[in-house]
Amino acid sequence: MLYTPIDSHAGHLDTPFAWYAIYTRHQHEKTVARILTDKGFETLLPLYSTVRSWKDRTKLLFLPLFPCYVFLKGGLERRLDIVRTPGIHALVSTAGRPATIPADEIEAIRRAVESSVCVEPHPFLKCGEWVRVKCGPLAGIEGILVRKKNLYRLVLSVEMLGKAAAVEVDAFLVERLNGKPSSVDGCRYAA
Repeated sequence: MLYTPIDSHAGHLDTPFAWYAIYTRHQHEKTVARILTDKGFETLLPLYSTVRSWKDRTKLLFLPLFPCYVFLKGGLERRLDIVRTPGIHALVSTAGRPATIPADEIEAIRRAVESSVCVEPHPFLKCGEWVRVKCGPLAGIEGILVRKKNLYRLVLSVEMLGKAAAVEVDAFLVERLNGKPSSVDGCRYAA
C-alpha cells in the first residue's frame, strides 16, 4: 500500500463517480466509514453476519467483508480531509496515484450484500469459470463460480485489493461467459 501524496496535479483524475479504496487500521473500518460519512463523503463498508461462540455466550456479529478497507466515492479534491481521518493508513494507489475501483465491481458487492443471500469473505481466486447470474436478485452479476462442499458460490472480486467475497448461488441460474479468465486445469476450491 502506498501513501498518496497531495499535489495540485492529481485533481484531474478524480471524478464524482469514481470509487477508491482506503486502507485502514485493523478493526477501524466502521469508525473510518462513520467519520467520513459525517464529513460528507459517500462511503461503502460492506458487512456480513457471522455467529461467534465463546465459553459463556454466542453472539451475532456484523464484520467487514473486506477487512481493513473502506470504499470511497469521489471526493479526492478534499484528500487532506480524507487522509487526516483517524484510523486511515492510506489511499490505495498505483504509481503514486489513487487507484480507481471499477464501478461494476462495487455494484456487484453492494447488490450481493443488500440481497437476502448469504455473503462471506472468500480467498481471492484467479482460476475457475467466469459466470453471470441469469435471474433472481443477483441477475447480471458476474464472478467466478466455485464449489464448496455441495454448494456453489459466486466469487466477487475486487482486483485492485486482491480480495474477494463469496455468495451462494444455484448453479442452474448462472451462465458461462467468454472473454474473461477461464478455468485452469486442476484448479478447484474445496473447503
